[in-house]
Amino acid sequence: MAAPVAVALVHYPVLDRARNIVATNITNFDIHDIARACEVYGVERYYLVHPMKDQQMFVARILDHWRVGEGSKFNPMRRTALADVFPVESLEEARRHWENYWEDHKLGGQVPPQSSGGGRVRVIGTSAREIEGPRLYRFSELKTELAQSETPHLLVFGTGFGMTEDLVRGFDGLLEPIRGAPPKDYRHLSVRSAVSICLDRLLGSW
Repeated sequence: MAAPVAVALVHYPVLDRARNIVATNITNFDIHDIARACEVYGVERYYLVHPMKDQQMFVARILDHWRVGEGSKFNPMRRTALADVFPVESLEEARRHWENYWEDHKLGGQVPPQSSGGGRVRVIGTSAREIEGPRLYRFSELKTELAQSETPHLLVFGTGFGMTEDLVRGFDGLLEPIRGAPPKDYRHLSVRSAVSICLDRLLGSW
């Protein structure tokens, strides 16, 4: 049994260009494109993390249109991809939701093995820059862990100029950065591209 996987996209707390802590806006593209990538690679839940009610309402309107509105008739495949998208106020809420869903719906109330951080979900972050603290995973290492583990994993991606270091240091692990080609080593991918690359490397059938 491979580890069940959920994805979270964090819009707060993240950094801006000047390293201020900010909240970024949720974009329509990030809702649709990341949901489609999650569906392709068997990710069971996709959480959009934002504390502001107006941003959560924006997501809810889009989901309603494609799940039960006219969009559901126009493009049933998009409806399928958006079925497991959830707006939440915090990353901790996403973790609890994922943990409770897995216990209630997949395990019949049985408790899965604990993560090294003491919870029942292993939280693995991503970053384009090196951050000291969490265990650093190479893609091959995490791919092997996901293939051999039964513990639910939550893969966390940041927006803006990345998640705050304090947030990342609370994770069970951190995935190595996607490196650019030498000599520039350009690492400023859109988060949609980064999610797709990471999911293919970790969950792809190659």
